[in-house]
Amino acid sequence: MQSYPNHWEADVVLTDGGTAHLRPITPDDADLLREFHSRLSPETIYYRFFAPYPRLSDRDVRRFTTVDYEDRVALVATISDSLVAVVRYDKVSPEEAEVAFVVEDAHQGRGLASVLLEHIGAAARERGVRRFIADVLPENRRMINVFREAGYTAQQTFDEGVIRLTLDLQPTDDAKEVMQAREQRAESRSIARLLFPESVAVIGASRTAHTIGQTALRNLLSGEFQGPVYPVHPEAKAVVGVRAYPSVLDIPDQVDLAVVAVRAEAVTEVVEQCAEKGVHGLVVVSSGFGEAGPEGRARQDELVRTARAAGMRVVGPNCLGIANSDPAVSLNATLSPDLPPRGPIGFFSQSGALGRAILQRVAERGMGLSTFVSAGNRADVSGNDLVQYWQEDPATEVVLQYLESLGNPRKFTRLARRLAKQKPVVAVRSGGSAQATPTGHAAGGLALPDYAVTSLFQQAGVVRVDDITQMFDAAQVFAYQPLPEGPRVGIIGNSDSLELLVKDAAVRQGLKPHEPVNLGPQATAEDFDLALETALAAEDVHSVVVVFVPALQPIGDDVARVLRARSLGSDKPVVTTYLARQGIPEELRHVGERGETLRGSVPSYPSPEDAVRALAHATRYAQWRDRKPGRHPELPDIDRARARATITRALKGAPAENSVAWFGGERRYDEETAISSQDARDLLACYGIAAYPDIPVTSADEAVVAAGELGYPVVVKADAPDLRVRAGGTFVRADLRTPDDVRSAYLSLHDRFGAEADLVVQRMAAPGVPTVIRAGDNKSFGSVVSFGLADVTAELLDDRAFRLAPLTDMDAADLIHAVRAAPLLFGLPAGATSLAEQPNVEALEELLIRVSRLVEAFPEIGYVDLDPVLVNATGAHVLGARMWLREAPEVRPDAGPRRLRGVTF
Repeated sequence: MQSYPNHWEADVVLTDGGTAHLRPITPDDADLLREFHSRLSPETIYYRFFAPYPRLSDRDVRRFTTVDYEDRVALVATISDSLVAVVRYDKVSPEEAEVAFVVEDAHQGRGLASVLLEHIGAAARERGVRRFIADVLPENRRMINVFREAGYTAQQTFDEGVIRLTLDLQPTDDAKEVMQAREQRAESRSIARLLFPESVAVIGASRTAHTIGQTALRNLLSGEFQGPVYPVHPEAKAVVGVRAYPSVLDIPDQVDLAVVAVRAEAVTEVVEQCAEKGVHGLVVVSSGFGEAGPEGRARQDELVRTARAAGMRVVGPNCLGIANSDPAVSLNATLSPDLPPRGPIGFFSQSGALGRAILQRVAERGMGLSTFVSAGNRADVSGNDLVQYWQEDPATEVVLQYLESLGNPRKFTRLARRLAKQKPVVAVRSGGSAQATPTGHAAGGLALPDYAVTSLFQQAGVVRVDDITQMFDAAQVFAYQPLPEGPRVGIIGNSDSLELLVKDAAVRQGLKPHEPVNLGPQATAEDFDLALETALAAEDVHSVVVVFVPALQPIGDDVARVLRARSLGSDKPVVTTYLARQGIPEELRHVGERGETLRGSVPSYPSPEDAVRALAHATRYAQWRDRKPGRHPELPDIDRARARATITRALKGAPAENSVAWFGGERRYDEETAISSQDARDLLACYGIAAYPDIPVTSADEAVVAAGELGYPVVVKADAPDLRVRAGGTFVRADLRTPDDVRSAYLSLHDRFGAEADLVVQRMAAPGVPTVIRAGDNKSFGSVVSFGLADVTAELLDDRAFRLAPLTDMDAADLIHAVRAAPLLFGLPAGATSLAEQPNVEALEELLIRVSRLVEAFPEIGYVDLDPVLVNATGAHVLGARMWLREAPEVRPDAGPRRLRGVTF
């Protein structure tokens, strides 16, 4: 019976793009282990056991397959129900264990040893192991390199002909970078195997016109795929003139990619046949899976499990397909007959229904694609996989994504930020976002208004746009024009009204327009040429918008030649409203040998506002890419072990009546529990955050006693989540210096609120600017920090800013400056007479960083509310702290060793 954690099982991608399943060994693996050992070469056996070991005895098998998952742990890798690798550790002390692995000869060099070492290391840390010891023969260079290249801190000794390696399992930045680099290479290659097949089978190819199967086959053939195409039909001898086969198993040659277009109930059998055939990947265009309810979801999970177990990746189901415009492949494995020409844009779409319309719009605008993937239900291959591929694809210079959800938001933001440092990423995210309550706390974590989603995308370097039209508008600039080096915009045109529209739009977008150069309605091409030459040569012009409307006798082609020629020779972007055309008109294109649109082509927009908005996206992206990312400063006074113990104690001691149901989108936690004020202060203290204590009181006499304990001056306040919005400043009485003051304040608040809010007494802080810090888990983005001023007006106007955790020092500074009321923190407060009394913003930045580290470190923390945080000359003082905890998931997304998403998500 299973007695190991569920998260010790995982599907992983190998270095060649194939997949394998990792899981703990069990006694039921006895026969698999014998068969595995029998396939090992004598050399591999000698390297593992330091002696000839031709067969395993029954005693050996029992010892190797029976472990306690505590002091003795073994993981195996399986492919198509065959055991292909084993790694194990045996504790030799509470914090030290011996580790060894062996990989079947036929699968060596595929990265199995490295990924097994990552997973066994994570399991060992969970069981308290801090160091691995590995004894390796000197001639076993491959195994030595696996240990050395794992990224762990290692020590090496040599004794009696054996090298002993000692690995410190404490995760380091180097180890994380090594794992992420391996993950990137492996996932990139798994997508490359899909996009660069040497042969394709269409399973479900039909003799009936306009069916899905025949459409997929015809599109492959008409797209001039460079390899053989094999129709699969149970009865037909040929489909659309191409020889057909009864099943994929009857095809005599290798099949790299299978397009599956059979009914949903038959897909599992087809996948099993593809696994037996050795197919590398599947594109499942069939519907009737996750979108069809619980039965379809179960069918979808089985599809992915079967495919991954055999080393195959799956695009779909319920998808439009994939395409690669590389002339060496010319792959159109989609249901769209017309693909755009070759170009620098990679496109990912979750929606199959929109895919065909998207492809048509790309072609109409004169743009080109490098690759296209419609993932449909996204059961396996997702946008994250494509981001990994596009990062190192030289044919892709711009990435477009149509997203309906983020399956692994932490991974998305990490990968997108890395990719955006090299290539622009433009995304449309449909579906909206959860709206926040007045306190910012929706059941289950930190709710986000729509503007926050945009700011979080921007923090990761992703250009978020509102719709597909705006996505293509931005893509035209990114794909065919250089990035602007600054915000100053030159404006040239022959219509003063349109030029003023450009200027106004530029100001609204945060750009800095120069005064327009109006050439007049009778301007010639030579006039445009001279004005454009002058603008592009000016150091204080970073980009140029040209507006052109024809005179009574149009000279559009002449002006187009001027725009095209000047743009080609410039390192500054040029955009235009040329005859109200949209896209890259033929007259404004630079064309390659195969008719593709080249860089230097001038994007045209139907309105000045569209042109300026696209240019503004490019400007902001360029500024983001050029700025320093900031650093994660070393912070004293952080005690993770004490924080872990505090969370455990708080969860056990929290009263059940404070629990609320919480649904986190694609993840579900049973409850979220409000912990006591003291537990919240204790947990904050573990991260160097000192929160002012308060004393609950139920009578005026208790309030006076509490004030004496705390020391005057004090405040008496009503402790309720939304009183600031409902009651303005009337929920607190401050600067109380005598018992009579305290007694009067208590009675006044009690008369006003009655039993609606608990009353507390707290030591008074020096005057300053009250602010609010909130942090927690958002279902779409993971850990998020928000900041705003603790002011009724700020709350009602929703003047808050948001950033992803953990924050760098630059992120923290940006977060503070992003709120509209930020100037209140950078001037002198009322009554102040010197700069020494200016609010200590540096202390506020450090507090934000500490809070972000806390919520990022512990997934049990659902929501933190620090309200108010008073910022004065002496620091940032936490006067109110509330916190909600929940049971953490077994595996936090994008944490621990690399793995593919579970089949149920």
